[in-house]
Amino acid sequence: MSTAYSDRGKRRFGILEDRIGYQFSDFSNLERALTHSSVRKNSDDNFHYERLEFLGDRVLGICIAELLFKEFPKAVEGELSLRLNALVKGKTLAEISDRLQLHEFIRTGGDLKQITGKRMQSVRADVLEALIASIYLDGGLVATENFIQRFWKERIHDVKTARRDSKTALQEWAHAEGLGTPRYVETARTGPDHDPEFTVSVKIGDQLEAFGNGRSKRSAEQAAAAKLLTQKGIWTEEDISSEME
Repeated sequence: MSTAYSDRGKRRFGILEDRIGYQFSDFSNLERALTHSSVRKNSDDNFHYERLEFLGDRVLGICIAELLFKEFPKAVEGELSLRLNALVKGKTLAEISDRLQLHEFIRTGGDLKQITGKRMQSVRADVLEALIASIYLDGGLVATENFIQRFWKERIHDVKTARRDSKTALQEWAHAEGLGTPRYVETARTGPDHDPEFTVSVKIGDQLEAFGNGRSKRSAEQAAAAKLLTQKGIWTEEDISSEME
């Protein structure tokens, strides 16, 4: 890496380095990690974060799994899996991305100017995974573990990370009551193709039914399951608030 490029990188990313607690020796992967595919000039241009996101997702998973394995020596596999899923889901990643204010550094095309809203949560989560990959490629596993411990460790003992998601909780309750498996059906889809909203119903037997809305089928199913759990007094409104992404 040339001295001139290094100086430019320090000027552009120095504040971010201070926030994440890591100093890069090469800024090329960091720059790629902070570039959305909407910036590319043609279909062959792959200077964006998607490949790094793939790697970062796997690196984050193994680092969090090791942290949980050490922090909860008596936890069974099921509890560890629940905690892992909560710590690597999009909502958690977007919250950490917002804490680092990564949106200040993300390069996007004209169609993604407003990247701080809830609709762009997935973009901010993906960029954080790409950032993790850039640290891993630049400084190795130890540097990456240090970063992840710094920003995830306070969340590891949060009791909400050990709670089952609404769909799992509803299915377990329905089976325990001998009511069969919940059935999910998409009942409506509104909005433009690039920003749809789904409505999904969940039914158990012939008597129990609830509806949920979401920006994806999965989130709509979660919302429907959460409402039915609330109707039966199994969950509270607070549980629903913490469940929704």
